[in-house]
Amino acid sequence: MTFDPIPPLPAAPTPGKPGDFDFLTGEWRIHHRSIVNGDWLEYDGEATVYGILAGICSVEELRIPARDFSGMGLRLLDAERRVWSDHWVNARSGVITLPAQTGSFENGAGIFASDYEDNGRAMKSVGVWDLITADSCRWRQATSGDGGLTWAHNWIMHWSRVR
Repeated sequence: MTFDPIPPLPAAPTPGKPGDFDFLTGEWRIHHRSIVNGDWLEYDGEATVYGILAGICSVEELRIPARDFSGMGLRLLDAERRVWSDHWVNARSGVITLPAQTGSFENGAGIFASDYEDNGRAMKSVGVWDLITADSCRWRQATSGDGGLTWAHNWIMHWSRVR
């Protein structure tokens, strides 16, 4: 499988502003491709996204009936630091996954990254919002074990607006 390259992580992210995630507000159908138990699977889902708190918060309810899976994306703008954080809550646990990915929108793409450890190995995770139009967008996630020199995609979501 061939993937678009991950954009470079900015050394100094563009300051975030209220409304950066307004493009996501609404009802969506989503086509997913993700690695499940070592294999790439494709399946459909849906999401409802609300922009609240004058544009500094975006709340997503993701539903994937075919996989009996749901969760919540929570995107918050730290108004003082002007940095967005992108959090995930799996409905099975009800716990916010840490660390959040932090970032900003650079040249029309939202680039959000975090550092974590996997069995003692330093890792990076990145989530990228791109191909943003009024009726569609794409989100993709990748990980890196070499400080971001190379990336391995593990989830791609193509969003199509319902309303």
